[in-house]
Amino acid sequence: MGVVIESSIWELNPSIFIFIFVCCIFSIFLYPHASNRTSTIFDHGISSSFLRFQRNFLVIYSLASVVEGLWSVFGEFELASHGFDREKMIMSLCYGYTTALFAAPFLGMLSDLIGQKKVCLIFCILHLFVGVWKKITQQPSIFMTSICLSMANTIFSFSFETWMVIQHEKQGHRLDSLNDTYWLMTFFESACFIASQMFANWLIDNNMEKNTAPSSAVIFLAIICFILLTRGWTETPGTTSFKEYSMSFYTYIFGDKRIWLLTWAQTSLHFSIGLFWILWAPTVVADGREVQLGLIFTCFLGSRMLGSTVFPCLTSGPSSLRIEDCLVFAYIILAVLLSIVAYDYQEIGVLVTLFSLFHACVGFVLPSLARLRTMYVPNELRGGMMGLSLAPANAAILLSVVQGGYYRNVGNATLMAFGVFGLLLAAGCMHALKQCGKQPYNNWHKQ
Repeated sequence: MGVVIESSIWELNPSIFIFIFVCCIFSIFLYPHASNRTSTIFDHGISSSFLRFQRNFLVIYSLASVVEGLWSVFGEFELASHGFDREKMIMSLCYGYTTALFAAPFLGMLSDLIGQKKVCLIFCILHLFVGVWKKITQQPSIFMTSICLSMANTIFSFSFETWMVIQHEKQGHRLDSLNDTYWLMTFFESACFIASQMFANWLIDNNMEKNTAPSSAVIFLAIICFILLTRGWTETPGTTSFKEYSMSFYTYIFGDKRIWLLTWAQTSLHFSIGLFWILWAPTVVADGREVQLGLIFTCFLGSRMLGSTVFPCLTSGPSSLRIEDCLVFAYIILAVLLSIVAYDYQEIGVLVTLFSLFHACVGFVLPSLARLRTMYVPNELRGGMMGLSLAPANAAILLSVVQGGYYRNVGNATLMAFGVFGLLLAAGCMHALKQCGKQPYNNWHKQ
């Protein structure tokens, strides 16, 4: 989802990347001191053991986010530098979304069965494999590259969160303290994407002939992430058989209306975000407008960071709002913003403002959905449920890419209209979820 920032637009140097990344890491260590202040929305009597646990996890998650961001930039640059035309770039997207369509449910259930930590290690191995392969072969197959990176992105979207939640419960930390970790994950992920975009573009600008520096950076960071994962918290191997897991998944996931509603809400969000990252640049540069895409991209991620900080303000404290009510309004706002872009030509300033507001809402919705997953989904089935919600979203995006990008049977406005329709249905799902009430699930291993 990255955008290559030309050096003529934004002069970059490694000190900028180092500054942003160090600020992210420093704020992880600074956050506990801010949380120890009395009478704040961030203070829930948090223990020092939890703060240490949270800090260690956010460091690992930030490194993984940087690795994801580096490939998002360098992948697009690599396709352009090797002279791939529009059809081959579309084929690369098709390979990736087809892989994600089938891999997401499988990897989700696999992570529940063998352990989230092992699947997170697979994430590092996939990035290491692609990085080493690109250093050895100057022009690797886009088929294999798309498959590996798509699988890694799928793992990134749910395994780290699920691993953190399971470890949080295992170590006996307070359940309400998860809320702070959820919005911090969104905040640091966006910040690290910004930093990795800048770093990748600086590497590209200074290594135009060799094109090996981005791969070296990914290899280095993936190795560090792998080491931190192996030295992190211990994970008890799963003892549940596939038959037991399947029966429990059918009972608790397929057999619960509340989780179906939550799954559809997640699917709609993934679909609208996927469409956005495919269509935003063509929409912004429509009619030959000359814009600074790199700076606009940074504005989007910055807006997501700001949106994530709204989550603790609305959902913590004595006057906190019910999360389902907040999500109903958030999904409606997302739908309205996307519909304005789809059906009304806008000047560049208005367009960027609408897109930035869209991402601010996304920054709030992401931790909100994570909180609902904690309320409604058993931790032992969380990975499978999240992977299942990705499958229909990837299928819809794949269909959109094929019909709108390859065959050109569907216009961008029509594709956005589908996203609007899904977001409105998601708002209805949140309203229905509120009417159903909280799901009092039990640990199915103990039944």
